[in-house]
Amino acid sequence: MAARVRPISGFPEFLPNGRIVEQRALAALHHTFELHGFGEIETRAVEPLSVLLRKGEIDKEVYAVRRLHAEPGRESSEEDLALHFDLTVPFARYILENAGHLAFPFRRWQAQKVWRGERPQDGRYREFRQADIDIVGQDSLAAHHEAEIALVALEAYARLEAELGLPAVVLHVNNRKLSQGFYEGLGIEDTAAVLQRVDKYDKIGPTKVAELLVTELGLSQSVADQCVALAGIQASDSGFIDAVRALGVTSELLDAGLAELSTLVDTVTTQGLSGRILADLKIARGLDYYTGTVYETELLGHSKLGSVGSGGRYDQLASDGKRTFPGVGFSFGISRLLVPLINRDEIRASRDVPTCVLVAVTSDEARADSLATARELRARGISAEVAPSADKFGKQIKYADRRGIPFVWFPQGADSGEVKDLRSGDQVQASATTWTPPAEDLRPSIIGPGQTS
Repeated sequence: MAARVRPISGFPEFLPNGRIVEQRALAALHHTFELHGFGEIETRAVEPLSVLLRKGEIDKEVYAVRRLHAEPGRESSEEDLALHFDLTVPFARYILENAGHLAFPFRRWQAQKVWRGERPQDGRYREFRQADIDIVGQDSLAAHHEAEIALVALEAYARLEAELGLPAVVLHVNNRKLSQGFYEGLGIEDTAAVLQRVDKYDKIGPTKVAELLVTELGLSQSVADQCVALAGIQASDSGFIDAVRALGVTSELLDAGLAELSTLVDTVTTQGLSGRILADLKIARGLDYYTGTVYETELLGHSKLGSVGSGGRYDQLASDGKRTFPGVGFSFGISRLLVPLINRDEIRASRDVPTCVLVAVTSDEARADSLATARELRARGISAEVAPSADKFGKQIKYADRRGIPFVWFPQGADSGEVKDLRSGDQVQASATTWTPPAEDLRPSIIGPGQTS
């Protein structure tokens, strides 16, 4: 008896219908990124383990890689490798290796899979796909690029909303200078530790965050309460400044963070995106390489998924000792966004195959005519396949209907015949050199949440 195949938790795989949805989402992002001048790159799947463990507290999430059949004695001489847990650290290495061939500011987009040894749950996986955009400078990078990244991200989500029917997204933003400056103004030395606890605000709530700040970091209750009060501030405009000032904490770094965040929010809202950006002072981001603006997202109506995209400004991620390459980037969580919706059938393609027309086969001897018809249709950009066998037309029609193919072509020679719309039952005389299906049938359409076929 054959062994039963068991899925591995946390490694999602799509059926063809779901893959069509994912590919359409990636195409929408690709189009948006290139409209804004981002060039595509791809980096290797592995990096030295020592490099991956250098940035942030992610050592428990890394998948190490080893050669199963390494030559005796070679294991100790080869550098330990691991699968990358995001696309930012590999990108930093890519910049250092290729800086002499790049024009700065360098604008990159990249869509690949990444791996993390996390506990699988809805929206969080061990293998998942991300799509990243970054703008990187050499030695300096103007702050206005932080607003630009926000605008590109919101435009990309708007395209996904329009083309796939996905829910709207609100971009939550903060500034690490603001948070760090506030903590320093309170006399806190280990500001990174506070940020890591505050980053759990949405998961465990303000009371529990304050408790962690007291019990784990030794802060006084009054100082912990101030940190939590800051984290609770939200505003869709620059009104957050007055709320922060009311807490009575001052520092130069805090002033700089307030100014930068205010500029970002004002820039985005003046571009007609009021209501799509929210200053949210609990946003911290757990990775320690962020130095300025940080972004997270909220998918309206699907708050349980958490942030479906995030990123921020980093000034020290890449340096060769002589040059520093500061940047700002954003990562779109493709799998986090799509897998739960696809698995619950809240978003799907109208059919499982790209085929628009099935060309029937009248007999095995006449298959060449069917092949010629299909070739002519494909030459005009119409997806066509030839029926696998010369069964009775009724069986060939059932085959097409089962696969969701909307049209069946009955050949009458190499380039003419009759084409039947399986949905309406209409059948008309047609030529393969001129017949064109309705535009909406050329490829599968996407049916998003709340839509009907």
